[in-house]
Amino acid sequence: MSTGTVTGTQPGAGPGTRPGRAAAEALVNGKGTGSTAELAFARPGDWTEFDRTVRLLHRHPWGAPGDARIGVRLCHPDGRIRQAALGAADAPLPLIAVRTADWVPAVRVRARELLEQALAADPPGTLRALTPLVLRLGRRGQGAWALERFEAALHAEPSVLPRLCGDADPLTRRFAARLSLRRAEPDPRDAARRAAAETDPATARLWADAALAAMAAGGPDGGAVDALLGARIPMVRAAGVTCLRRAGRSAEADRYLADRSGLVRACARWLVRQDGGDPYARCRALLADPERVVRYAVTGFAECAGRGDVPLLRSLVDHPLDAVRAEALAGLRLLDGTDPALLRPLLDDPSPAVARQASLGLCGSAERLPVGPLLELIAPGRPAHTRRAAYRVLHARGGVAGLRSSVELLTDRDPALRRIAGQRIQNTLMSPRGQAGLPLRDPEVAALLDRCADLFSGWVLDRIRRALALPPGPASADPLIR
Repeated sequence: MSTGTVTGTQPGAGPGTRPGRAAAEALVNGKGTGSTAELAFARPGDWTEFDRTVRLLHRHPWGAPGDARIGVRLCHPDGRIRQAALGAADAPLPLIAVRTADWVPAVRVRARELLEQALAADPPGTLRALTPLVLRLGRRGQGAWALERFEAALHAEPSVLPRLCGDADPLTRRFAARLSLRRAEPDPRDAARRAAAETDPATARLWADAALAAMAAGGPDGGAVDALLGARIPMVRAAGVTCLRRAGRSAEADRYLADRSGLVRACARWLVRQDGGDPYARCRALLADPERVVRYAVTGFAECAGRGDVPLLRSLVDHPLDAVRAEALAGLRLLDGTDPALLRPLLDDPSPAVARQASLGLCGSAERLPVGPLLELIAPGRPAHTRRAAYRVLHARGGVAGLRSSVELLTDRDPALRRIAGQRIQNTLMSPRGQAGLPLRDPEVAALLDRCADLFSGWVLDRIRRALALPPGPASADPLIR
């Protein structure tokens, strides 16, 4: 019995290739080299992909070639072949684990006996190697046995849990974190450090909640609070901000009023209110010195500002920092303080962020804007972000102008714009709502439809023409349509 591995990468798998599928195709077609026991996959799901691909690709479900690799026989569509292959000495342990969830009872029983033997012979090694795979198998109809068995084995071998808590697989880290927290209440600093270092939000929340519960029971811990405040995941930082009040550090709330996360900023404003302060005044004070204004200070101020603060945000539209200008425009849109005369020139701004926010602000008044200047902004010589911004406004305007802009961009040099334009043409012309925005019997609409005819079948084109009362197009080459 070979343990296999889930830590490497299948040799010969190129970029973008699914290693499990590539290895299965190579073995089934007789092109694989080396023993199946040497298969090495980077992800636990590659083993189940290998199993599924072998079963789908094998052309002879009634028998296996005499020289078939053990991996092919273990995943063969014929249950008798799978059961016989389980007795091979070189059977990879990950594929044995997959067979514990087999739909054939005899195969399941034999595979579970072999997995029990592996757990008895080397509990730590088997748990470390197979836990990520077993967690995937637990989702199957017959996969609960392996998951319950591994959970019991981890309770008996708690020394493996720290290793699994640092596994590269997020699902494994969540599983190990839940088991660790179920065994014992952690130290608040240790839980906070784990939450701060975690990259998976679900796992980070487990550790952050554990740190909060430990501090609620044993009192605030400065080191734990600092660790939470230094986390990259916003939810963890927000937990740290809420702890500042009990730690007697409410004065530090101002630092997080300009945090990059809206959740953290909201928690900071709550903390200011709980401490008897005025979050609006604090946020406005962060904008007092224009030279020291930062991006998210503008965002935070707009979240608690009113219509009377529109002039202050408009003054920041001329700020030297592009990020500050973009957030000022976003704040104006939030307060419904957009002005077409102010925003229209910004569609051609050198900053993509500013142009995007200007276009978003203009979408609500797009029907009042002249079409000619907007069409000039989507010309091929314009920067990509300018064409995107102007096209957003033209599409929001709808009607013939929106359709014309989409057809013009079907040949744009930007593949993303071409794709978006094609999708929007189809959405417009194939939906009753989109057709309702177009005039009937309009010669320009007919000409535009001819230019984008490749996006539709002949039958669909005929339906669109009838809906818009347009003359029939050229006769279709498809006799079924004629």
